This record gives sequence, structure tokens and C-alpha cells, in this order.
Amino acid sequence: MTATAQLPAPAPVVPEREGWTGRLRWAVADALTVTARDVAHWRRQPGALLVGLLFPVLMLVMFLYLLGGGMAVPGGGSYRDFLVPGVLGLAVVFGLEATMTAVVTDVGRGITDRFRSMPMAPSAVVAGRCLADLASSALGLAVLALAGVLVGWRPDGVGPAVAAFGLLLLLRVGFLWFGIWLGLLVRDPASVTAVQILVWPFAFLSNAFVATSTMPGWLATVAEWNPLAATVTAVRRLSGDPVGTGGGWATEHATLLAVVWPVVLSVVFATLAVRRWQGLSR
Repeated sequence: MTATAQLPAPAPVVPEREGWTGRLRWAVADALTVTARDVAHWRRQPGALLVGLLFPVLMLVMFLYLLGGGMAVPGGGSYRDFLVPGVLGLAVVFGLEATMTAVVTDVGRGITDRFRSMPMAPSAVVAGRCLADLASSALGLAVLALAGVLVGWRPDGVGPAVAAFGLLLLLRVGFLWFGIWLGLLVRDPASVTAVQILVWPFAFLSNAFVATSTMPGWLATVAEWNPLAATVTAVRRLSGDPVGTGGGWATEHATLLAVVWPVVLSVVFATLAVRRWQGLSR
């Protein structure tokens, strides 16, 4: 009998990526694949996720029950209602170092090199990291908002609460892109500690805990133009909470700045992050 030569299996049919719609569809699919990979780490490291969820709650309890008794809101109102939106804003800023750590770790362990060898969209890896961290942030904000309700905070209706939640996540997106770009830029775990230290003065140089009207004039101006301050003020207004007295143009137009600041941060640092990723891939 004559042996029949075994023909190789036909190559899989790869959908066409030509055209902007095809490229966009594949970019989204690739980003979601990377997101699923990052989310899968939560099941393997539940302790880190739990700490990230509970730390803002601890901050809320500490400032409300340890320091809240000595705090007064200029113009009147409950300090509890003033504080909860501020801590929600802080939760958006905190965790930036976790994003940096994840990016730096992937580069150091060679995961980045593996992604380079795959036919993926240039934005897929960084966009996937952003989506995964955004999902974690949304969960953290939900837990913190529930803790706020348990201590007596009541937002002014479901619609305004959803809008406030959206503004918080929008600001989070801007900071996530900033963290991803920094992680790709420094590629040094020691730099994460430096960023973690700098996050605290940036967060406190705002109206998260005290009204800017209680600060010296020049410091109040700096605090009012902090992107975090704009979002916190907008959240307080949407929730029907006291915002304190005083304030300049930035405070009066806080809702506008709560949209403009995150958009500017996202566009600038998403562009830089994708270009940095493409530079590493060459």
C-alpha cells in the first residue's frame, strides 16, 4: 500500500482588519481580551482587591468620627455630608500607584515582550489595563458610597447620584491614563513609591476635607484649580450637599471643569501612553 501524504491543515481564516471600522472592531476586541486577563488576577489576589476596597472606607470612618466633631462647614451644613463626596473624590485619586505597579511589573516580567509578538492593536494593552482598573474603581466607589449611606449620607435622588458617579469615573479615567503613561515611562519599581508619596499632597491640596475659603488666598486658588476639587464640588452640588462659602471662577464653574479636566487628561496621557507603548514595541 502506498502511504498517503498528510496535507497540512488549512490556515485559520482571519477576519479582515482593513478599513477604520475593521481596525476599530479589532482594537476593541483586543482591549477586552487584555481586560479579561487583568481582571482574572483579582481571583488570584483577592487580598489586594479587598484592601483597595476597604481603605477609602477606613479613611471615611477616621475623618468622620475622629476629626469630624471639630470640623465646621463655612456657610452651614453637616460635615458628614460635606465629607462623603470628598472621600469619594479621594478614592478616585488613590490607587494610581497600583496601576503603575501593574504596568512596571508586566514590563519587568517580560509580559510586555510577549504582547509585542502578537498581532494586536497598538492601543490594546494600555486600553485593556485602563478598562480593568476602571472596573475595579467602579466597584470601590460603589462600596464607599454604600458605606456613606450607612453613616447617614443621603444623595439628592437617583439621577443626580448616577451623574455624580459618572463624573467620578470620568476623572478616574484621566488619572488611570496618567498612571499607565508613568508606568511605561519610568519602568522602575522604586519610582512607584515616589508617586505614592506625591499623591497625598495633591489629594489634600483640594477641598476634599475643608472648604477652600478657610485657606490663605494663594493656596485657595491653587486648590480650586485642582482637578479633584472641581469634581468634588460638582458631586456635592449634584448630591445636594454643602459646598462651603467663597470661591472664584473655578468653583463657580466646577461642573464644567469636572468634565473638561478629565477629558484633557485622558486625551493627553492616552496619546502619550500609546506612543510610549509603540516605542517600546520597536
